[in-house]
Amino acid sequence: MKTKFSVIEKKQFGIDIREYLLIALGLLMYAGAWKAFLLPHQITGGGATGIGAIIYYAAGIPIYISYFVINFLLLVISVRTIGLKFSLRTIYGVAVLTLFFALIPQAHSGTFVGRDDNFMACVIGGLLSGAGIGIVFLSNGSSGGTDIIAKVVNKYRNITLGRILLYCDVLIISSSFFLKGGSIEQVVYGLTMMAVSTIAVDMVINGVRQSVQFFIFSKKYEIIADRINTEVHRGVTILEGTGWYSKKSVKVITVVARKNESIKIFRIVKDIDPNAFISQSSAIGVYGEGFDVIKGK
Repeated sequence: MKTKFSVIEKKQFGIDIREYLLIALGLLMYAGAWKAFLLPHQITGGGATGIGAIIYYAAGIPIYISYFVINFLLLVISVRTIGLKFSLRTIYGVAVLTLFFALIPQAHSGTFVGRDDNFMACVIGGLLSGAGIGIVFLSNGSSGGTDIIAKVVNKYRNITLGRILLYCDVLIISSSFFLKGGSIEQVVYGLTMMAVSTIAVDMVINGVRQSVQFFIFSKKYEIIADRINTEVHRGVTILEGTGWYSKKSVKVITVVARKNESIKIFRIVKDIDPNAFISQSSAIGVYGEGFDVIKGK
């Protein structure tokens, strides 16, 4: 029993190390997006980084200083109200992101996109930062900031985390209007960046999990099932059904596969029985052998 437990511990330790490395990779992408595209074009985003950007634009204080101070205060509140368990990876994320903000040199306006091409800067910056945060979330990490505020408010008020984050981010971005030289255009760029970033986060988190579920009605179900097994390498389940109009018993093939495997299944069915009836639906979050690993965290 002791040996088995130690093997499990070692496996979990390997998973944790991998997740911490992926968190660092995601935060590197996030910090790079800000230093290369958003800060040089004075685009404001959400979260603690957005507040740090506003302070930087207004007072010239480096973003890593304000980011660290804001998160340090929020983490103190988080540990007292939520507990240390939630805060451990958040502390790691804040420390790593602060380090990246301090070490990565800031590009000049016009280095990667045109000097006046703010729209392209906010789109590319949003894609990179969103993809980075998506990797962090997939690895059970956090970059702190408004995530902590959302958790604290959600503990005492019946408001969803997503709504709290949205309110905070819109408020932060809208406040850039009051900066010296601020304009509606700058606010719109910030909101555009937030929208692009949100889409990128969803693509990273749900894109790798996109699966499809098939219900296939055919008299040649045995041949279709065998070919799906051998050619697509997916498990097949045969369900017993009854056609209510005809009152005849039917066999229904049900298959869960990756989205990019669906075209193979369609070709197999069409080749065997062009008159088969097929229902395909999206299935996000399929766990088990051949799909995602079930996580208990």
